[in-house]
Amino acid sequence: MLLALYYEVIQTIYVSETMPVISISIVAVCAYLLSLVLIIPSLLRKEQNGYRGLALLFAVIALVAHAISLKFLIFRPHSGQNLSLINLGAIVSLMMCTIMTIVASRGRAWYLLPIVYCFAIVNLVIAALMPGEFVTHLESSSALFVHIGLALLSYATLLIAALYALQLSWLDYQLKNKKLKFSPQMPPLMSIERKMFHITQVGVVLLTLTLCTGLVYMDNIFGKENIHKSIFSIIAWFVYVILLWGHYREGWRGKKVIIFNLIGAIILTLAFFGNRLLQELMIN
Repeated sequence: MLLALYYEVIQTIYVSETMPVISISIVAVCAYLLSLVLIIPSLLRKEQNGYRGLALLFAVIALVAHAISLKFLIFRPHSGQNLSLINLGAIVSLMMCTIMTIVASRGRAWYLLPIVYCFAIVNLVIAALMPGEFVTHLESSSALFVHIGLALLSYATLLIAALYALQLSWLDYQLKNKKLKFSPQMPPLMSIERKMFHITQVGVVLLTLTLCTGLVYMDNIFGKENIHKSIFSIIAWFVYVILLWGHYREGWRGKKVIIFNLIGAIILTLAFFGNRLLQELMIN
């Protein structure tokens, strides 16, 4: 009898906490989908249409709902912040979507929007339906809050650079095999490459600040729990620095810079999520 009552109370609390998250996540997912419905046909037809302004409006609604759902998922009154692996992925996807929506509003990067919006949809659905649990207390250390914020922003920025690298690789392949039809919407290869390096530079600056704040404010940055993340982050930093040095000093272009960019993104992913995945698996 008591066990049944306890179970009912727990279920009631769980439903009351998750219902707002699910409802707001549904709004965000629907807004992302409506934006995609307006964007994708124009990309497939390789012509502009009059619905891009409406697509951006739905995207803004999606971003706001996405942020509100993360507020419910992460911030818990009097019990810290839930920075589970799934929630971190949802934060990164929100950052990527925000950056790319701003870029698209200036008439650029429309070809990458479906990728980042689909990434956000997947993250939101998983976070709302299968919430993880990794509670921390950032309110006790503003420096740690800044460090984590810089880390996530640098990762989101360098992931966008990796998307530009993939787009550059795809366009180069299509041109070499004469499969690409001319489209006024398709940006030149030089323009894409230039954007890729600009974004990579911003990401490297943010990653440098992340490493510096970690060295200054974290006492156990090379401790047992953080050694994996620290070493892989430093390796990724060196990969990106070599990439930028090779491009601006040695004139690297084409396949070599694409490979370096993708390797850096993979190593950074292992740094940010590999160790956390192992920790959550051990906790579970």
